[in-house]
Amino acid sequence: MNVYLYDAVRTPRGKARPDGGLAGLSPQELVRQQAAALAARCGDVAATPDALLLGCVTQSGAQGGHIAMLAKLHAGLPDTTAAHSINNYCASGLSAIGQAVARVASGEATHILAGGVESMSGAPFLGDRADFYTNDELPPRARFIPPVLAADRLANAEGIGRAELDAVALASQQKAGATENDAALQKSRIATGPLAGEECIRPQTTAESLAAAPPAFGELQQQYAGALEDVTFEPLHGIAHAPPICDGAGLALVGGEGLGPSPRARVIAFAESGGDPAASLTAGFAAMDKVLARAGLTLGDMDRIEFMEAFAITIAKFHRDRDADPTRVNVSGGHLAKGHPMGASGAILTSTLLDALDACGGHYGLIVLTGAMGVGAAMIVERQ
Repeated sequence: MNVYLYDAVRTPRGKARPDGGLAGLSPQELVRQQAAALAARCGDVAATPDALLLGCVTQSGAQGGHIAMLAKLHAGLPDTTAAHSINNYCASGLSAIGQAVARVASGEATHILAGGVESMSGAPFLGDRADFYTNDELPPRARFIPPVLAADRLANAEGIGRAELDAVALASQQKAGATENDAALQKSRIATGPLAGEECIRPQTTAESLAAAPPAFGELQQQYAGALEDVTFEPLHGIAHAPPICDGAGLALVGGEGLGPSPRARVIAFAESGGDPAASLTAGFAAMDKVLARAGLTLGDMDRIEFMEAFAITIAKFHRDRDADPTRVNVSGGHLAKGHPMGASGAILTSTLLDALDACGGHYGLIVLTGAMGVGAAMIVERQ
C-alpha cells in the first residue's frame, strides 16, 4: 500500500531560556498550534486522526505524564484517537513518523498525526534525572556518554580537525541567514505564539570568530572517565559546533490514498538502525545506507537531503565520506544554526525537506537523523 505525507508543518525554533520566543508556551500548546495548522491546510481529515504519535525525549516535568495524551486532549482531537509518546533520543520525531507509515501500510490505520515536541526551556536536557546518566556500576559499554563527548571522540577517531568543523559550522549559519526570509523554503513554518522566525541563528558568525573560539567541553572527559574507560582525546568542538538547545515542534499528516487533500510526497522507504555506543553518532549513517538500499536508490538520486547536524562532526564526516552534491544538502541551513529541539527534530526536518523539494521542483528527498548511544533513522520520499 502506498503511504503519503499529505502535509508537514513546524514551529520556528526558539531559544531555550526564560525569555525565549516559545518559552511561554507549554509543549502541548506547541503541538496544538501545529495540529490546527494542518487542519487549516488539509481540512477536517487532519482533525480526526486514528492516532497521535509524538516523539519527546525528556518526558518529565512539563513533558511528563504521557505528553502525547496531554497534547491530544489539549488539541481537541477525538476521544477515539490513540496517543503514543515515543522516546528514541534525537531520532524520536522521525521514529514517530516511521511508525505512522508502518501502521498505515499495514491497514491498522487510515491516517495519523505524527511528529515530535521538545520544550527544553520547560524540561531541560537530562532533566528526567535517569539513573542511567550517572550509574557507574554499569559496565563501561552500557554507560551514558554525553553526545558532545561522543562528538569529540568521533572527530579524533576520524581524523577530522578543527578547520573542517569550523567550515561546516560557518556554512550552516550562512545558509540559514540567507534563506531565513525565503518564502518558498519557509512555507510550512508556522508562526507560533509570538515567534515568527528562527531565533537561534547567529548571523555575526565568521571564519575568524570560529577559529578564535576555544573548545568548550574538554572538562567532561574527567567526569565521564569511567564510561570512556579512561581514554582521553583532544577537545575540538566549541559552542558554535554544537546545535543550540531550543524549543520546537513539528507534525505531519500521514495516510493512505484518497484522504481528500493532495499529498505532498509519497514515502518510498523508512529505516532505523542501532549502532556501536562506543562510536556514537554514527548510527544515522547506518540507517541512511539501509534506507537507500531498501529503496534501490543512491545519494546521487536525491534532489534534496536534510542531514541532521548532530554536532559539526557528523555533517563534516558526511561531506568527506559520501558522494553527495553539497549544494543539495541542508539548503536552508541546519541544526548548527537553527538548534535541536530533540524529540521534534525529525518532524521539523521532514517539513523542511518537503519545502526544499517543492522549491526546487525536485523528485526524491532524504532525511537522516542520528543520536547518542547509537540511534539512527532515515526516510526517503518522492515529491508528488
